Amino acid sequence: MMLVLLFLTGLTAGFINVMAGGGSTLTLPVLIFLGLDGALANGTNRLAIMIQNVVAVYGFRKNKFSAFKTSSLYALITLPGAVIGAFAAIQLDDFWFKKILGVVIIFVIATLSVPKPKEKDARKEISSKNKIFLFFSLFGAGFYGGFIQAGVGFILMGILFYFAGLNLVKVNMHKVFIVLVYTIPAFLVFVLSGNVDWLLGLVLAAGNGVGGWIAARLSVRKGEKIIRIVLMVVLIGMAVKLVLF
Repeated sequence: MMLVLLFLTGLTAGFINVMAGGGSTLTLPVLIFLGLDGALANGTNRLAIMIQNVVAVYGFRKNKFSAFKTSSLYALITLPGAVIGAFAAIQLDDFWFKKILGVVIIFVIATLSVPKPKEKDARKEISSKNKIFLFFSLFGAGFYGGFIQAGVGFILMGILFYFAGLNLVKVNMHKVFIVLVYTIPAFLVFVLSGNVDWLLGLVLAAGNGVGGWIAARLSVRKGEKIIRIVLMVVLIGMAVKLVLF
């Protein structure tokens, strides 16, 4: 039953991650509640994230949404920050990891109530000012993604939407590629430090992969309203438990 629960959690999280973001705010608490400490849950979750985004990138590609050259450029900017963030995460005390995760979940809940901006077409040229903001923002997103991952999808969506001027379909297309690339070295940091539960990670990865595949085949707008409502209810309870207990 534990493995079935974990698979279903992964399926839900994979769908949410590709459609919008914040799926790790569901999987990380579940892994912790199953008995893993903060660093082990963080590393185990990376395996699922990696598989999810491999499937999602393939799904977007198959549906003729891909721009690997641009995605690779964005991803490379995040890499140094992701490695630094991963090293910081394995050094963090379990008590503080749970408290930080709880605060992150509360922040994600708050962002879920904010209306998403309307889609717009990409600008022909990114201004010099926005290029600077884009570079430093992606580096920062990489650090945060390597450190805790939870909610990084929302951060990347905001960066790519406002600074790169992309519509939401292209934002998600780039997002899954970026997360895939920076997750690989971050995951290796957790592997080398012994912070991966392979059985739970593979079960979770199977769920995330299925969820990511389904989401990549659907429009990024379909079903999002009900997902936000359900996710908000679940996360409120998890955030309260993580912060107060």
